[in-house]
Amino acid sequence: MSQGLYLSQKMSLSQVLAPQLQQSLALLQAPTLELKALVEQELQQNPVLEEVAVEPQTAEKSDSNDEAPAASLDPAEPPADTKFDPATEKASNAPVDDFQAEFERLSQMDQEWRDHFTATNIPLRGREEDEEKRQFMFDSLVATTSLQETLLEQMRTSDLPEEQHPIAEMLIGNIDEHGYLKTSVEELAGTTSVPAEQILEVLRVIQAFHPPGVGARDLRECLLLQLERRSQKDTLEYRIIDQHFEALGKRRIPELSRGTGADLDEVQEALERITRLDPRPGRDFLPDNDIYVVPEVFVTRSSDEFVITTNNDHIPHLRISNTYKDLMSQADASPEVRNYIREKIRAGKFLIKSIHQRQQTIVNIAREIVNRQREFMEKGVAFLKPLTMSQVAEVVGVHETTVSRAVSGKYMQTPQGVFEMKYFFTSGIQTATGEGMSNTSVKEMIADIFKKENTTKPLSDDEVARMLKEKGINIARRTVAKYRMELNILPSNLRKVY
Repeated sequence: MSQGLYLSQKMSLSQVLAPQLQQSLALLQAPTLELKALVEQELQQNPVLEEVAVEPQTAEKSDSNDEAPAASLDPAEPPADTKFDPATEKASNAPVDDFQAEFERLSQMDQEWRDHFTATNIPLRGREEDEEKRQFMFDSLVATTSLQETLLEQMRTSDLPEEQHPIAEMLIGNIDEHGYLKTSVEELAGTTSVPAEQILEVLRVIQAFHPPGVGARDLRECLLLQLERRSQKDTLEYRIIDQHFEALGKRRIPELSRGTGADLDEVQEALERITRLDPRPGRDFLPDNDIYVVPEVFVTRSSDEFVITTNNDHIPHLRISNTYKDLMSQADASPEVRNYIREKIRAGKFLIKSIHQRQQTIVNIAREIVNRQREFMEKGVAFLKPLTMSQVAEVVGVHETTVSRAVSGKYMQTPQGVFEMKYFFTSGIQTATGEGMSNTSVKEMIADIFKKENTTKPLSDDEVARMLKEKGINIARRTVAKYRMELNILPSNLRKVY
């Protein structure tokens, strides 16, 4: 058979997610702020949708067996009573065949819901004032100056000759966000044909700029530059960094004592002063990378019960526009117009239904989490119990993958603080009594043990494992070492204080 390109046809069966199901999954998985962006995008694409200034509340008690009422996002579409599982839902998402009957039902309910909206509508003036204050705050924010811009400004006001400014600009351009020169002087000399001595001379000028330690080629030089700026070249810490940097990195205090001729206490004090130096002098100029989260669920305590409330403040509240309903009822509307509006109304109704079902699913999952983690809500992290998504999925009546999507990127505000909803799903460790304990709780116990240890005789991983065994928690030494590393706790030989 000769080789070549050929066209052929074949038939095959494959599972493909319908567009509506893909939209439901995207809405379910999106956190609050992303959901708001998705809904606003749909508002721009679908003219029959409009946003209303209704602020409904969704509250649940942790010991209630009733279904959580969904947020009334669409006056014309009451929430569905059935559970929603995008992983298994198929035919229920199909459009209504008898659209005319559906539209007549909407038209009959239209005046009733208009009256309801008028009675429940919240005055917009308060929201407008809050929005104006928020926008004023955002407009008042000043953009931070980068490290490179700060260095260039200092270069212009320095005594550096103008003919050396291009060399300084080249060096500043090769300084990273932490303040280190990432290219060697020899490499710069080879690529620019500028003598290495001249580049090094300009580099010394830049190293005298603010912040102290900027322009260093490695950590050792960075720390030495900071001590030189403080006029501390004759100190013990300068000698340690300059002559015994490798032993300093491994915290070999006896070796440092022998090498410098100082006693152990003096070396220990010098090391404490070294820790006050900044290993990343450019960190103050880094952009603000703080991530702000909006809780999806609020858990508050009322007497002996926990009340669950969903956060609907950031979700646009939608309904089908009355203008397009009236347009559909006009007899002189062309078939093309009626078909276009019909499809847009169907798409809008499905979006509103999907948002209802998303909120309902999250509330059901949150209620089950609170039921199973009641001790955590009352006493704290040490009482977190093992919990899997399959256990919650079985109670809620959805697929395990639906629970995974529903809690992805979502946060819950509890009496113990704000936690990601995935935080409550942890594997367990069997105790001597046969009860399960969350590995997160074990980590907290290990951190507390290390916090209370004698720093002159730090505990080893074996000793910690024995202490946990005495408390009824059977855990291997390597597991203690793993948790210790996850807690960013150094080994015992590096924690020892002489």
